[in-house]
Amino acid sequence: MTGEITVHGTYAPKFAGVAEAFASNFEEGETQEIGASFAATIDGEMVVDIWAGHADIAKTRPWEQDTIVNVWSTTKSLVITCIHMLVDRGLLDLEAPVSRYWPEFAQGGKEDMPVMWLLTHQSALPRLIGDMLPVEACYDWEAMIEKLAQQEPLWEPGTQSGYHSVTFGFLVGEVIRRVSGKSIGTFLREEVAEPLGADFHIGLPEEHDGRVAELLTPPPRPPSPNRPSINPEMPLIAGNTLEWRRAEIPAANGHGNARSVARVMSALACGGEVDGVRLLSAEAIDNAIQEQSYGKDLTLNVPFRLGAGFMLVSNERPFGPNPRTFGHSGVGGSLGVADLDARMSWSYTMNRLVMRADDTRASRISKALHSALA
Repeated sequence: MTGEITVHGTYAPKFAGVAEAFASNFEEGETQEIGASFAATIDGEMVVDIWAGHADIAKTRPWEQDTIVNVWSTTKSLVITCIHMLVDRGLLDLEAPVSRYWPEFAQGGKEDMPVMWLLTHQSALPRLIGDMLPVEACYDWEAMIEKLAQQEPLWEPGTQSGYHSVTFGFLVGEVIRRVSGKSIGTFLREEVAEPLGADFHIGLPEEHDGRVAELLTPPPRPPSPNRPSINPEMPLIAGNTLEWRRAEIPAANGHGNARSVARVMSALACGGEVDGVRLLSAEAIDNAIQEQSYGKDLTLNVPFRLGAGFMLVSNERPFGPNPRTFGHSGVGGSLGVADLDARMSWSYTMNRLVMRADDTRASRISKALHSALA
């Protein structure tokens, strides 16, 4: 028992401060958690694996060891890992045109666009052009990729980065499908999740519905000229629907928990291999985290430092003190991080989505984690 919240799970004694920081997220306030999980690994060993709270807004269903939740753009870390696996196998060249692998993409002046620009959000395809489409448009993979293949870029590709919050997954996922012959959900399951024993899914099978945490979403934000709307629309409340869970929306609808995300990221933190399962070579990881762009994002109007897909540690995103730290965050507060220098990974997942610049839930746990290592 820590305060009024019971923290379940395990952690080594030196990480007691991490459990305290985790429990503090459940204290009263505007960012008070409903249910959450945190996990960390060092040298591939799970040193923290904790959870607390409830899986539903009414607080009738406890958050259990096997509870999973939609982690939004934290999903991108796993998708990025998948595409680099194909690069590492010599099946894909990031400097080659997308159209080499996806011939229909050579429309709208995009015939020479390299695959790398899909990963760095420089393809200038952050949303579909035209009338606003409902979120249900994301459930039709073929229609989405056809529209993206036909569309002209919104600015000169390769010159600036503009976060592709939803289209990223369809663009990168289609390249994965064309090269591997597998949908991103199938590739992730067969090549990453099952070999590692990681409970993570893109396209959630029905038998897992009873384990999914209900999302508490903030009210929709009004349109703003400084925040161009995405298209298709993406109301966060859609994350509570069965249709959303069943679809493969690889930029946003991965379902897992901190343990599963930290497990996958542990392989990257350990140079590409953990417990005899190799996802990537050390060279492939080094290439994936070479800085590709760093500047104010055209879509979100905030600075981003990007490698070949991964968010890199920066003043704006202080994932940790070490320079070779990388990963991805998700809207509302989730995170998945790998630290090559410390051979450490960690993840935070929760069901209360907080849309505040001063959200410190994950960062306070991260600080406690790093303090324990000092």
